[in-house]
Order: sequence, then structure tokens, then C-alpha cells
Amino acid sequence: MTAHPRLSLNQATIKYADLSEAIAATVDAGYSSIGLWREPVQGRGLGRSIREIEDSGLRVSSLCRGGFFTMADGPERRSSIDDNRRAIAEASALGAPTLVLVAGGLPAGSKDIVGARERVRDAIGELADDAAAAGVTLAIEPLHPMYASDRAVVSTLGQALDIAEQFPLGVTAVVVDTFHVWWDPQLFEQIARAGGRIASYQVCDWSTPLPADVLLARHYPGDGVIDFASISAAVEAAGYTGDIEVEIFNKEIWEDTYANVAARTRDAFAAAVAPHVSAGAGTGALVRL
Repeated sequence: MTAHPRLSLNQATIKYADLSEAIAATVDAGYSSIGLWREPVQGRGLGRSIREIEDSGLRVSSLCRGGFFTMADGPERRSSIDDNRRAIAEASALGAPTLVLVAGGLPAGSKDIVGARERVRDAIGELADDAAAAGVTLAIEPLHPMYASDRAVVSTLGQALDIAEQFPLGVTAVVVDTFHVWWDPQLFEQIARAGGRIASYQVCDWSTPLPADVLLARHYPGDGVIDFASISAAVEAAGYTGDIEVEIFNKEIWEDTYANVAARTRDAFAAAVAPHVSAGAGTGALVRL
């Protein structure tokens, strides 16, 4: 069975698979696109990863992740900036149009969330020329506010756009991840505002009660309360025509076979998301100026 032409299987959904296993499961389930994570790529080796992706015929929808640069200036921040430069180079080599950025949480002992967001902006300012030269878009992903202290001080699409809009169109952008933004009362206004700055659309579902580890709280599309019809329509109306990733963090799903997960993801997307998006395939809708 062939998957929707815009559907991409994010590697996090089959977390325990190495790169070769992830590619095989994705191809066998009829996908044409995969979202990569740096750790499995590094474990395989960049050169070997590039060859395996090329041989598979898959598109690479994005590379996760960069970011985590909210700390004050010093050796740790310099190391983070340098690592993000390596991530940009990896994304370019893999053919990924987008590097997803997770901002990072509050530095140890700090309560200055405003200052932390300013350091996110400053870090992106240091990386913007590298990204432009590599042809890679830096996409800021807002995370649900429950992650603000330890993973992402950028919590809303509006906050992400406030940063992204300070840099050229095509160099910086945002990620719309339904798990993180579905609750936002300004969501549709901010999606419309984003326009050509949407670099990635990621979908999975929200259901309660949450597990003890809230990092593992995601579900297949259609298994929770998120209104994919309205959000997908808004993203379409904003002009996004690129790949749509299903990214799920869920221990029970991770423990299933890769083939089952890939097939279940494909079928869940077909039922919950596909009716509300166009069939045109592509890696993105960003314009570089």
C-alpha cells in the first residue's frame, strides 16, 4: 500500500530502529519521505547515511535537531553554537531542507525566561549566514509550555515567529507541531501570520491522562482530541505544500515492530489528516530572498 505522497515518517516514531532499519520500514510501508535524527545518522556515519538515503529513493523532510543554546556566553554556549554549525552541514549533506531547532530550557539556577529567549535569537543570528550558505532553513519549533523550564523557552507559534521574522525569509522559519500548539487560542491567527515561514508541519495526537513521563505522551493521529481538519486547513491556507511528518514519542509504540508502526502511522494519517491536505508532494514551500 502506498502512503500519502506528502507523508513523512519521522525517525522518532520508530526510535529503536537504526538508520538502515528505519529506511527499510519506511520504504516497505510505501512512504516517499523520512525525517531524520542526528544520533542515528552519526551512529551510521554521515557518508554511509547519505549513500543509504540516496539508494532508498526517499526524500529527507527534515533533520532533528539543533538548538539548546539558551545558556549565557561561555565555553558551553560556544560548544553548542559549534555543534549547531555541524548540524547545518549535516542537514545540507543529507539533502534535508530544514534543521529543526529546539530552543533549550532555562539555564541552571536561572528564572529569566525572557533573557533565555533573547539568547535563542542571538544564537540564530550567529548561525544565519551558515544556514543561508548551506541552503538549510533554521526552523524554530515551539514546544508545549510544560517543557518551558527544561527543553524550550519558546512555547507558542507567536514567540517562534517573533524570532524568525528578525531574519531573512527562507533562512529562518517555524515548525507547526500539533502536539505542541493545538491548545493555543491564537493558533490560527499565528499560522496565517507565518505564511511562507512554515518549514515543517508535524502531526501526532494528544490524549489524557498523560503518562508519568510527559515526553512520551504522543499518540497516532486520530487517537486523541486534536482537530486535524482545522489545523491542516489553516496550514494549507498559509501556503505550506511540503512534507508532513508524523513524529510520535510513546513507549508502547516504540516497543511495537517497526513494520507495524510504519503501517499504522500510514493508515492513521490517511484517516485523520490526508482528507484535509492536498496531494502535491514536495520538500517545502519556503522562498529564499
